[in-house]
Amino acid sequence: MKGLLIKDIRLMKNMRNSIIMILLIAVSMGAYMKDVSFIITYLALIGASFTTSTMSYDEFDNGYTFLLSLPVTRKGYVLEKYAFGLLLGGGGWLLGSVIVTVAGAVRNTSTVTDSLMMSLVMLPVALLLLSVLIPFHMKFGGEKGRIVMIITIGLIFAATVLGVKLAEAMNIDLDAALEKLPVMGTGAVAVGAVVISVVILLLSCRISIGIMNKKEF
Repeated sequence: MKGLLIKDIRLMKNMRNSIIMILLIAVSMGAYMKDVSFIITYLALIGASFTTSTMSYDEFDNGYTFLLSLPVTRKGYVLEKYAFGLLLGGGGWLLGSVIVTVAGAVRNTSTVTDSLMMSLVMLPVALLLLSVLIPFHMKFGGEKGRIVMIITIGLIFAATVLGVKLAEAMNIDLDAALEKLPVMGTGAVAVGAVVISVVILLLSCRISIGIMNKKEF
């Protein structure tokens, strides 16, 4: 796994200009956007997408065949991609959390506690993104995987909007309910969401191993 991680980290050097541009965009959003919580999801998504980019490199020109001729197992390859994804996605989440916290403190729009709580709430989103991206890419490949992923995210977004509309139709004020929820209660809900997303990530990893084992090169 160590060799694969080194390979992927070196591949990231080829994308350093894109990474610098992404960081500049994130900092700009922190300086000018009113709702900066999006930055956390944005950087986490970018980090996870870089993971699938390295998978595209591996697929190119019979790369899988070469990699598996080395002392690398299919299971080890999958585990490395999840580890690398956690490094990049988690790094993006952490960096986004720092930008949001600093922006809130400088602009006096939110306290450090509120920013940290927001970051904790966004962490499951980062884990779920990784859980979706890797198995889809392994199953359908680069182009088809992106299409299926976009459709899936669209369905999730539509389900969320439908849930909000349903709550409005039932005269349920979600904002008021969230405001009444104490900080400790919000933290407990966020921790519970993180635990659930970790379980989903482990399930996703198991599915990806199954997909990889069935692939023919």
